[in-house]
Amino acid sequence: MVIRTRPWHGIMVATTLPFRLAHPSRDELSVDHDAYAAQVARLLAAGCDGVVPNGSLGEYQTLTDDERARVVRTAVAAAGGAGERVMPGVSAYDSAAACRWAEQAAEAGAGSVLLLPPNAYRADDAAVRAHFAEVAAVGLPVVAYNNPFDTRVDLTPRLLAELHADGSIVAVKEFSGDVRRAYEIAEVAPELDLLIGADDVLLELALAGAVGWVAGYPNALPEACTALYRAAVGGDLDTALPLYRALHPLLRWDSKPEFVQAIKLSMDLAGHHGGPTRPPRFPLPSGQADRLRAATEKLLADGHH
Repeated sequence: MVIRTRPWHGIMVATTLPFRLAHPSRDELSVDHDAYAAQVARLLAAGCDGVVPNGSLGEYQTLTDDERARVVRTAVAAAGGAGERVMPGVSAYDSAAACRWAEQAAEAGAGSVLLLPPNAYRADDAAVRAHFAEVAAVGLPVVAYNNPFDTRVDLTPRLLAELHADGSIVAVKEFSGDVRRAYEIAEVAPELDLLIGADDVLLELALAGAVGWVAGYPNALPEACTALYRAAVGGDLDTALPLYRALHPLLRWDSKPEFVQAIKLSMDLAGHHGGPTRPPRFPLPSGQADRLRAATEKLLADGHH
């Protein structure tokens, strides 16, 4: 049995955010906080350990400040007041704004925060270390998010070790896709927790020692994804490998630019509320949507939910 000993351990679902049509004449979408609260409660009831509001999957870049703050409060309340199960994304273009979001997360009762490096420009190591140090000074545990594709800043194992030695981070969500890094991180920063950052390398990173998964597809298939994660980190390959193979046609969408639209479409097909995305994200083109629909419907027909 895998024991969860820290708030950022286990399956932390990077939640999608439901919208509703606020002004039909302008196609304006507002956040449906009631639906979001129900979504958080559903995921926790299905066996997920926590949620990550205001991540990329939650379209945080499109939210107003008031919306973004309320999403965190909604998540904490929906978790039954168990704020340790909520890890808000606090990324921003500048350190002062990221600190304000971390302070808001602390005030709401969250247990940890997820932070990208500076991404308004290609920051050097000194700027990255200063950025994380400022946010860590707020007081909540900081999980670094390494996404060199979107940020153009690579949190290499060496830099992660420095951030950990600085006392600025407790874990890393590793999204580089290079599973070899797991072993190097364990060598240079053995006390730094490794979290799976992309759904389609779940099994590889679980076997390499990951203690958590910042996950996308449990939004649509929470029970199947929970079973996969538990088997993978428990070393039960007889269970994990065939399930991983079955789910991988969907899991790999988490690493595509259209991941938000894809996961929301799978949610709709599974009977959950995915719904629309805010512009400039538009629905998947018909060819992509047809392939995703076929893969999702096959899994549902095979009993994966």
